[in-house]
Amino acid sequence: MTLTPQVKAILDQYESDNPGTKTNLARFLNAGKLAGTGKLVVLPVDQGFEHGPARSFAANPAAYDPHYHFELAIEAGLSGYAAPLGMLECGAAKYASEIPLILKCNSSNSLATEKDQAVTGTVADALRLGCAGIGFTIYPGSEYCFEQMEEFRELAAEAKAAGLAVILWSYPRGPLLNKPAETAVDVCAYAAHMAALCGAHIIKVKPPQELVALDANKAAYEQNNIDISTLPARIRHVVQSSFAGRRIVIFSGGDKTGTDNLLSTIQGIQDGGGFGSIIGRNVFQRPKAEALDLLDKIITIFKS
Repeated sequence: MTLTPQVKAILDQYESDNPGTKTNLARFLNAGKLAGTGKLVVLPVDQGFEHGPARSFAANPAAYDPHYHFELAIEAGLSGYAAPLGMLECGAAKYASEIPLILKCNSSNSLATEKDQAVTGTVADALRLGCAGIGFTIYPGSEYCFEQMEEFRELAAEAKAAGLAVILWSYPRGPLLNKPAETAVDVCAYAAHMAALCGAHIIKVKPPQELVALDANKAAYEQNNIDISTLPARIRHVVQSSFAGRRIVIFSGGDKTGTDNLLSTIQGIQDGGGFGSIIGRNVFQRPKAEALDLLDKIITIFKS
């Protein structure tokens, strides 16, 4: 595997990791149309767990089939595909080695009332399915965040020992945070920093909004003239909060939105020095031809 200077510089930041883990990180960074650029676009399909099948797939019925998502990610030339255990078990053998896989190891569901997640996959499952990494979600701010961090610590240690990459979804929510606060720039930056402190190789957060939500943070932002006036500035701050860019930070696509709005967000991520995007509903809820065209536009932005 030949490493470009961009990929080598990123891997050099992971100073404690073994050759297996660095090889799997390189698999993501050398896959698809963004290979060698230091950028990533990953397809996540855990929304059926989170929101239910109709809300996730009825807009594009072909997406009820797990094979559809493997094929979409491969045809689009993406960097990776993330899904819960059952979806990967449906296609891991057929599409073996065609795209790096991430086993999403915990999930929530919209029938529950608690802001928590159940562990639904293991490191042994990830190795059996040929995955390059595992994924996990924590909810900083929830009543269960400490238990989630402890669960992550155990899974991450096992995954690293086995040479897997570790991707952490860090989504703030809880009694102190209303909906706007969950994506406030100070809260997103804090969530990304906690993910880095927990030992994640790749951090997934939501694009931050122009809002400082926590009263305790407002003076720090004002006195230090932290620029949050534009999306690129906010992206830059979140990346800075992730060990000054020593950890890969990718940003979610969120709810389905119009093409122009989405591409504007992608451009902001690129301009702010983000490492890429992990984007699900905004592509798999579109007809396949439209999704492939959109993903090509996204990849073109990250190549610029």
